[in-house]
Amino acid sequence: MAPTIETIVNVERFPIFHSGDDGYQSLVSDISNQLEAKGCAVLKGFIRPEFQNLLSEESACVAQHAYGKVEAVNVYNTDVTAEYPTDHPGRIIMQKGNAFVARDQIGKDAVIARLYENCDFKSFIGQCFNLDQVYELGDPYSGLCVNVLRPGHEHPWHFDINEYTVSMLTQLPLDGGVFEYCPNIRTPQSENMPAVLKVMTGGEDVKIERLRLQPGDLQLFKGRYAMHRVTKIIGDQQRHTAIFAYSEIPGIIATPERSRQLFGRVAPEHLRAEMGNARSDNLMD
Repeated sequence: MAPTIETIVNVERFPIFHSGDDGYQSLVSDISNQLEAKGCAVLKGFIRPEFQNLLSEESACVAQHAYGKVEAVNVYNTDVTAEYPTDHPGRIIMQKGNAFVARDQIGKDAVIARLYENCDFKSFIGQCFNLDQVYELGDPYSGLCVNVLRPGHEHPWHFDINEYTVSMLTQLPLDGGVFEYCPNIRTPQSENMPAVLKVMTGGEDVKIERLRLQPGDLQLFKGRYAMHRVTKIIGDQQRHTAIFAYSEIPGIIATPERSRQLFGRVAPEHLRAEMGNARSDNLMD
């Protein structure tokens, strides 16, 4: 019999299944404060050490299905052939070398699949983000996925399509693979393109936070508003990360262009979404 989620999570340190306890409320308050201050919070050792190998084995099993076409992208993952003003960050072209395993390629019995759909976990995540409720994405591919970074590749600067991202490192590379981000660099009302451009061109006084995550660490992140990347992988071991994407409104679906970039395919839902999908802001993707 597969171990339960309650067994796999380090509930002594993170009592996410006991919302009425003082420890639960204290944990939520601490995480919320971190998210407010820096747009990011890390729960070190969220998964018990004895189950970290299971996570690694599951991600390694599906990693072979990852779509990993190396291609040119910009920070907004929009059409790189479009014409932008000379000082627009979208003009800067980068090489995207990361690969993704889509949700429909992850077994429903996998630990990350059961955690993503767990009602207590979603309630906990919502409270940490100060939301009454969070929703799984309506996207058939990107709600839950595994990010695979192979040796010599990196995930360049970008923003997430969803406001609230939760991720968990499942396999650590030998070197490199550092998570870097710029907290709250844009808001729902402003792209703040001068600051984005400054980061991408190596300008002075740029605030970049750096995290060296470990397998089993749970990361809560406001990825819609924080520009972020993962640096190049060094050595012959891949970096695997489970990504749990949530939104405060139901029905969030990626654009066809974004789906093609991430997964190499487009579902009927993406085509329908192109004509009026749900969005919580009017930012570039």
